[in-house]
Amino acid sequence: MRFPLALTTKIAKHIVGHRLRGTPKFAMVLQLEPLHTCNLTCTGCGRIREYSTSLKDMVPLEQCLAAAAECNAPMVSVCGGEPLIYPKIEELVAGLREQGRIIYICTNGVFMRKKMREYMAAHYGPSLEPQLVQLVKEGLVTEKEADVIRKPDEAARKKVTIGPSKWHYWNVHVDGLEYTHDLIVEREGVFKECVAAIKMAKILGYQVATNTTVYRETDPGELEDMFRFLSSLECDGHTISPGYDYDAAKKDMVKRLGRDPKEFFLTRELTRQKFKDIERWGQMFTIFGTPVYQEFLAGKRELTCTAWAIPTYNVRGWKAPCYLMTDGHYPTYQEMLDKVAWDKYGVVDGVARDSRCENCMVHCGYDPSGALSNKPRDTWLNFKYNFLPRPAPIPSTPELAVKAFNGASIGKGHLAEAKAAVSKELGGAKSVYQRNGHHDHAGTDAGSAPTQRDELLQKIREGQKIEVKSE
Repeated sequence: MRFPLALTTKIAKHIVGHRLRGTPKFAMVLQLEPLHTCNLTCTGCGRIREYSTSLKDMVPLEQCLAAAAECNAPMVSVCGGEPLIYPKIEELVAGLREQGRIIYICTNGVFMRKKMREYMAAHYGPSLEPQLVQLVKEGLVTEKEADVIRKPDEAARKKVTIGPSKWHYWNVHVDGLEYTHDLIVEREGVFKECVAAIKMAKILGYQVATNTTVYRETDPGELEDMFRFLSSLECDGHTISPGYDYDAAKKDMVKRLGRDPKEFFLTRELTRQKFKDIERWGQMFTIFGTPVYQEFLAGKRELTCTAWAIPTYNVRGWKAPCYLMTDGHYPTYQEMLDKVAWDKYGVVDGVARDSRCENCMVHCGYDPSGALSNKPRDTWLNFKYNFLPRPAPIPSTPELAVKAFNGASIGKGHLAEAKAAVSKELGGAKSVYQRNGHHDHAGTDAGSAPTQRDELLQKIREGQKIEVKSE
């Protein structure tokens, strides 16, 4: 099966139960954002800009659990911001499990290995030693870190941790192979860390999924190579969705990066072009999401938005009308269902009810439409897709690794020009000093080169993309 039987059964019972009761609208997945603080500034993500005035705010643990109980979605996607920054993330996962939820921890992967080391320290014993030896051998845990795991103090032993479970997934953000991914997250080395975290998680027995957003510049051939590589790492599944030009992301792109959003985000027509092979990918790889939604992405059918099925709860309450558009926040899920004029949103028969919805084909609006369809053909497609055997992993090969690590790992990252400029400036600075302040660069002096060097170094440390003009 593509999705574990226990999880599939839980979701199916939830849908059938609401249909028998005649519930008009109900939650399938809760997008729970306990905070909006993040360690990255991904291009195309407007979250930390939209909620810039509340980045230090956090939803109390009890309030997070109450929101999950209130909407009673069988699945909770813990996102943000970066959820692993949330101080009570372990207690939140434990509390959601006590409620019987399926949990996706949507992370950029940077803090995953730290969290897994904490799990190993809290539960270390002879049964974990073989995995620890393997992790050290593969360079995923250092010898020093291994010593700490083997000899935990009392606090480490008592710490609540996130351990492997069939009921939750690490859902790692991966937007392409190394160069593309690091460019989009605006920091080099993140792809490499994601891969290390995925490898470590699989050795320890965690379930791992990935989440990919496709943009105008994304090459479909690279996406297929990415899925092949992730399959070779034995990832358990993948979510993929088109990059949509929602207001917060557009404003950030113009203000912070000085770029035209039309050059980055997908139109509806471009989405269909980018996703023309999605059904083939669904047969080759474990793509999460219904085949009905895949047909929609490929342009073979239309669907009506059901954003109410994937509600978002954050520091301001229940966000409406959807994960990406904000027209208000409500104190309760039921009040949001009752007060939002849902028929004013989405695209019907190719016509946008709201101009902001025109190019939206994202999974949080349309994937539940496929799951909730009561057409016999759609029901059969979904059943067959979920219950047929999961595609076999792609064998790991050196060629796959070469394709995957095409950026910073081989010195061709998006900051390569900046680094070259730093080397050039360092060389220039040295020659200036050797010439006792005499130089042949117009408009500079002995102190100018170190200043330029420091500015470049600072920009690299901040992980920003910069332009280096030739002299």
